[in-house]
Formats: sequence, C-alpha cells, structure tokens
Amino acid sequence: MSAPLVLGAAGCARIDTRAAEDGGDLLERLRAQGSVRLGIASEIPYSYIDTDGNLTGQAPAIARVIFGRLGIDRFQPVLTEFGSLIPGLNALQFDVVAAGMWINPERCQKVIFSDPDYVAKDAFIVAEGNPLGLESYADIAETGARVATGPGWFQRDYALGNGVPEGNIGTYPDQLAGLNAVRHGRIDAFFGTAPTIVAAARNAAGVEATTPFTPVVDGEEQIGAGGFAFRPTETNLRDAFNVELHKLKDSGELLDIVSPFGFTEEDMTDLTAEELCAE
Repeated sequence: MSAPLVLGAAGCARIDTRAAEDGGDLLERLRAQGSVRLGIASEIPYSYIDTDGNLTGQAPAIARVIFGRLGIDRFQPVLTEFGSLIPGLNALQFDVVAAGMWINPERCQKVIFSDPDYVAKDAFIVAEGNPLGLESYADIAETGARVATGPGWFQRDYALGNGVPEGNIGTYPDQLAGLNAVRHGRIDAFFGTAPTIVAAARNAAGVEATTPFTPVVDGEEQIGAGGFAFRPTETNLRDAFNVELHKLKDSGELLDIVSPFGFTEEDMTDLTAEELCAE
C-alpha cells in the first residue's frame, strides 16, 4: 500500500473553461497520463512518508485502490503543510487532497469533497498519568491548561466553543512537535483527531493518549468525518471516485484497506458530503 516517493514542483496547467462547465476533464487527462498528484500532509495515520521514503497512510491506501480502478496507477505525492492543502489544490499544485481532511461547511465553500471514508473522535496527548485529568475540552477550560493543536485543525474551534481562551491555544506544525512540547512541559495537552493522537502517543516515552471522545459544543455533539477534496470544477472526477468508494463500502473492502492504519468498524460511516457541508 505504498508508492515510491516522488517529490517535485508541480507544473502549472490551464483550465479548459468549456470542460469545467461539463464537470471537468481531469479524469480523462489523468487516465491518459496514467498518474495522479496527491496533496498530502505529514500526519500519521492519514497520509505520510515512511522511513523508507514511501507514500503510505489511510488516504493513499484508499487512493491507490480507487484510482487503480479508474485506470490510474502511478502516484506523485506533493507534501505540504495541512493549512496549504486547499490553496495548493486550487492553485493546481496537485490533483486531489488525500490527507483525511475533515468535511465541513467552511471548506465546502472552497472545494468539493468525496463522501467521507471515516469518522473520528478526538483525543489529547498528555503527560504520562494525565496529571490534570484532562478528558474533554470543558476540562481544559476549567483547569486553565496550556494546550495546542495543529495548523488549520478544527479542534481549535471545539476548544474555543467550550470556553478555552484563544490565548491559551498554541499551534505546532504536526503531532510529533506537539508531543514533544507535552513531553518537555511546554504545554499540558496537544489535541487532534483520535487516530492521529493515538498513533503518535503509542510507545512514546513520558506521554499518553486520553480516551477518545466525541466533542460537544453548546450541547451538540460534533461529528468529524473526512474524505478526499477536489477542485470545484472537477465534479466528473469526484463523482467517479465516489462510485468506487461506495463499492468499497458496500463490499466491506474499505475496512480491510484501512484497518492496517488503526481504523476499525466503529470508524466506518454512511454519512455523505452533502450532509456534512450543510451543517
């Protein structure tokens, strides 16, 4: 489920406005060239480069199967910061975002999404023994804990919605930097999606992951679900991708593909992008 790492400058391309009006012609162009550029961020277990220099993770594993069935079998990962994924996609730096990106109304104004391929709860990286007893965002607000999250991660909104002051929430470039900040006492907790947090804290000295939980803001549970992002003009590619994704869901093959990355039956979902974009 890995591909050789090919990192390079993505070439510029012109958009055929007539093709865009008909749902875009990117799928045909990708089939003709036999390759697709995947925008990724270094976030285990969603998408990352392993120690052998290979592209791997939950999203690339799904992409390999679906794009293979669409007649595209070569992959060029384009690594960027998470917060640069949507701008990079719309600037034609890559063809699709394959990074487990959460689907929400704000992002739906800028890109179009496949239906989600997973749902996830949240969790915290805390010092071993969880000395402040942090199990929810309300606990962070109550204790005045010093915390941080990743760039562009929507967990910041959950913390703010529970009364955590903006000034108490820092930002680190990724979960490993956040883990080290907790380990060295610079912050009390680093928060993100449970798959990311649990994977980062596993076997890490001096820290642990809290029990995953569903965030609540103003009495409402916040459901986080992620998928693949496409340029708004490329509905044909998104729709073809969705057809294959639903085949994987219906057959149970999707769980087989993502289980090596820590995903379970509980993380599977029948939610749609339309539902998540409308919330």
